[in-house]
Amino acid sequence: MSQVVLITGASRGIGAATALLAARQGYAVAVNYTANSLAADEVVRQIRQAGGQAMAVQADVAVEAQVVAMFEKVDAKFGRLSALVNNAGVVDQTTRVEAITLQRLQRMFEVNVFGSFLCAREAVRRMSTRHGGSGGAIVNVSSAAARLGSPGQYVDYAAAKGAIDTFTLGLAREVAAESIRVNAVRPGIIDTDIHASGGLPDRVRDLAPQVPMQRAGSAEEVAASIVWLLGDGASYTTGALLDVAGGR
Repeated sequence: MSQVVLITGASRGIGAATALLAARQGYAVAVNYTANSLAADEVVRQIRQAGGQAMAVQADVAVEAQVVAMFEKVDAKFGRLSALVNNAGVVDQTTRVEAITLQRLQRMFEVNVFGSFLCAREAVRRMSTRHGGSGGAIVNVSSAAARLGSPGQYVDYAAAKGAIDTFTLGLAREVAAESIRVNAVRPGIIDTDIHASGGLPDRVRDLAPQVPMQRAGSAEEVAASIVWLLGDGASYTTGALLDVAGGR
């Protein structure tokens, strides 16, 4: 039976690249999306066309009832979950801290932090040997912003990703003896459309010269790191924060 991975925010960018690569590695893939069903369906179509197994599953990870229902749908379709990639996340328009509203902060942390906690909770309940499971792996998608702070742009986003780093370290130690590995990747400047959603469509071009490798990364390069952390090649790796940032 194939291993089963649920990837949140998998209809585009890093999530979609991870879904496609995981499928090529033999995983049955649950492609989570919030609103863009057409994009999620296209990822599923590509996986199935290549002979893999995939399903699209809608859920806003910031809504607990939707998270619970999503995991139940994956259970019903594919059986026991083997892996979780907490990739779903949002960014907002660039701003300084003195202009940030409570509404913006609530959305930033509900999706980027609370959603990751809720999904990890459901995954642990299925994977942990303490609950009758046979183990598994969780990869959280953090950001180099967690250590850079993103001043003048996205300090709230950076703070949310800092929380993900701490969450990764704590959960890894909490469930290490229960056959669950928990790691994080911290992408740097990656060429995806998240920059446009934050109001800076040219951010990749503008910041590439600041990267020691003198270029932006690709979603596929981040996906390769995520899928490695999920697999047996990383069997003795837990609590790691892996920078995929070109040296930045």
